[in-house]
Amino acid sequence: MLRQRLQQKLLQKLSPQQIQMIKLLEIPTMQLEQRIKAEIEDNPALEEGLENNDEEIIDTDTEPTNDNKEQINLDDYSSADEIPDYKLYTSNFSKDDKKNDIPFSIGSTFHDSLIDQLGLKELSEREYQLAKYIIGNIDDDGYLRRNLESIVDDLAFSMNIKTTVEELNRVLEIIHDFEPYGVGARNLQECLLIQLKHKDLKHEDVKLAYIIIKDYFNEFSKKHYEKIIDKLKIDEQRLKDAINVIIKLNPKPGNTYYDPQNKDFEHIIPDFVIENKDGELLLSLNSKNMPDLRLNKEYSKMLTNYAKSKEKNKSNKETLSFVKQKVESAKWFIEAVKQRQNTLLLVMNTILEFQRDYFQEGDETRLRPMILKDIAERTGLDISTISRVVNSKYVQTHFGIFPLKHFFSEGIQNIEGEEISTREIKKILSDCIENEDKHNPLTDDKLVEILKSKGYNIARRTIAKYREQMNIPVARLRKQL
Repeated sequence: MLRQRLQQKLLQKLSPQQIQMIKLLEIPTMQLEQRIKAEIEDNPALEEGLENNDEEIIDTDTEPTNDNKEQINLDDYSSADEIPDYKLYTSNFSKDDKKNDIPFSIGSTFHDSLIDQLGLKELSEREYQLAKYIIGNIDDDGYLRRNLESIVDDLAFSMNIKTTVEELNRVLEIIHDFEPYGVGARNLQECLLIQLKHKDLKHEDVKLAYIIIKDYFNEFSKKHYEKIIDKLKIDEQRLKDAINVIIKLNPKPGNTYYDPQNKDFEHIIPDFVIENKDGELLLSLNSKNMPDLRLNKEYSKMLTNYAKSKEKNKSNKETLSFVKQKVESAKWFIEAVKQRQNTLLLVMNTILEFQRDYFQEGDETRLRPMILKDIAERTGLDISTISRVVNSKYVQTHFGIFPLKHFFSEGIQNIEGEEISTREIKKILSDCIENEDKHNPLTDDKLVEILKSKGYNIARRTIAKYREQMNIPVARLRKQL
């Protein structure tokens, strides 16, 4: 039996401009520079240079294109808090500012390197597209954590490419030959096996290491060494030699490019700079390489002339419509970039004020508990906007470069009732484990006792959670022969 019902639903549909504004908030400085260059190349009405506010754009009766019919309320993305106008320009440094060198990208990023290696292989256009899509799904650690079935569906939906798991597996095997070895692995076992395959398997220690990871990975990961010795009929020294091969492998090959301690490869361009001048913290956007933007004068004049022209033939109307669309698009992009700068400064300044004690010296124990909601409430922005600003952004301080996510953590109370950051607890745990006797490592119960003696009443399950978040295995797995 068929029934008809009338339902009312409230749906919010984002305009193309709103989507672009969201994307501008998400991208870091380096990508913004590329985005601006692409926009200048695509829109002749946009050019580099300071704006001339004396210029007037004549409005016309010509209907705007569909892309420009919807007006954007940029107040959704930024607050009306007063920020000096000069701070909104891309070159927001005065001539008197001391310009410390800021590290810029040297070489290629991890994913760029994989794409470059892809170009060195003899592949069909189809294989290249499939491989490029797979590389896009490899995370910063170097792993392909999405299953191939999902990627098959994604390719069909987003790129209209029909493929199979078998075909993707063949393409993935090509990527497994890329450096750093181990990229594209689905799990740790596969990652280690890929690296061992690229070593000399004729060497006895390497061959034994390969057998252990391939056939006895479960026993190895649980450090059941006696079982491995018994099953392979080897002595303890042979096992030690094989383990020495294994521990030199990289469990996270992508970190070759992302290790912040790697001083030989500095790839991060900070989005913000905080300087400490005699105890005063000064915040600025790092935008020295980004051009100022303005409307192209010729296009402005062209729009004026066409609007005043008495000839209203079809050709003139089409030309006027095209020019106006380009000018309006350029004006929107200029305003969107300014609003992005405004929003980023507002959010970072709020974080700075919230964590002022920490930014003075960089003492981890001075970090206050802080979540996205705290910053959202203080800025008047939505939590999703704060999340977009924080994601993939870095700040340079006088004690190092840090991702903005570093300053966010939940809070707990110590025995005296004071609220402290979970990061402080993790720092103590890390120090304890780093200095433990590796032949008799600290159990979680022992760590509970140590923390309690320092005034932190933390449950064992909480200790285990923090330890796992720091990628520190249980005591049994930290034990050395």
